[in-house]
Amino acid sequence: MPPRMIPILGRLRQDLAADLSADAIKQACKDEKYSWRDRLLNPVTTVYLFILQILHGNTACQHAVHFGQWNFTDSAYCAARKRLPLGVLRRLAGRVAERVRTTATAASTWHGHRVWLLDGSSFSMSDTPELQKAFGRPGNQKSGCGFPVARFLALFDLATGMLLRVEPAPLRSHEMSRCAVATAGLLPGDVVLGDRGFCSYAHIAILLKRKLHGVFRAHQRRIIDFTPERPRAAQGKAKGRPEAMIRPHSRWVLSQGDSDQVVIWYKPKSKPTWMSKDEYALLPEEITVRELRYKVHTPGYRVGEVTLVTTLLEASVYPAAALADLYFRRWQVEVYLRDLKITLKMDVLKCKTVDGVLKELAVFALVYNLVRS
Repeated sequence: MPPRMIPILGRLRQDLAADLSADAIKQACKDEKYSWRDRLLNPVTTVYLFILQILHGNTACQHAVHFGQWNFTDSAYCAARKRLPLGVLRRLAGRVAERVRTTATAASTWHGHRVWLLDGSSFSMSDTPELQKAFGRPGNQKSGCGFPVARFLALFDLATGMLLRVEPAPLRSHEMSRCAVATAGLLPGDVVLGDRGFCSYAHIAILLKRKLHGVFRAHQRRIIDFTPERPRAAQGKAKGRPEAMIRPHSRWVLSQGDSDQVVIWYKPKSKPTWMSKDEYALLPEEITVRELRYKVHTPGYRVGEVTLVTTLLEASVYPAAALADLYFRRWQVEVYLRDLKITLKMDVLKCKTVDGVLKELAVFALVYNLVRS
């Protein structure tokens, strides 16, 4: 066993015994309405072995049978993993994240709001027909060569770094298609923090409908005009089209300082590719958002500009400087993803079925939360 694993496992046993005790695992199975026979590879033993397997660099199942004085084969262990419901593993990961988050102090909130980091990445898998069909592969690979690749969307707690949820999706799909699932369970008033890929009319409208807030960097294709008291701003002028035929995308409402304004966004005519027509039809015809721009001064670099879009409208409650500082902290999600993909080696998964890949992701989330806590 690697030397660093010994103190890590010791801390897990001492500090988090309540979350990973045999009773906790059995209760998670009961909550999923899963019944089992009393055998050597019961749910408790299987979960513990799965965790050790990930902690050892996601080693092979043939290696897992040598972790203790066990008397079973690797095929029997694989069968035990298949029997274990996916919901049990997700419940355990969520239990650890919730325990750490609830024990954090009130200072862990930002202006009284819980803040969640939303970002996406990808991972590769074994080359099997089932995984190729479910997730696809990069277009630059020749037929019969390469490996399946999947996107995933992760939701982290900004205050504690806990991983609340990780949702995979096919490679050729928009990461926004999993946003509703990834942010399910958030409470009214929570803030979702993300980069420009999540700054769209549809996404912000969905958050407002669920009484959530968003802070995103403005998408590079959106035109933002800080001219005071302007009547409207058009998305662009098409050649040969009269001004009256150009649909405006926003209307100025209120100025709250230099490069800080409240505007109304109009619903685009065309729906995003990741939504159905019926879902898009349910969105409101307009939403009210706040746009602000600030400069970033870094010694030795050119002065840069960042434009944010947020549903936190009151400048007196949420000053522009506070929002700029909050968005700066968004970069912490890159460290969290590095911990998952590089330190824990989640960049390549080993299972050969879709169900196995989903369980593997759930245990990675569980191990990440355990180690981070």
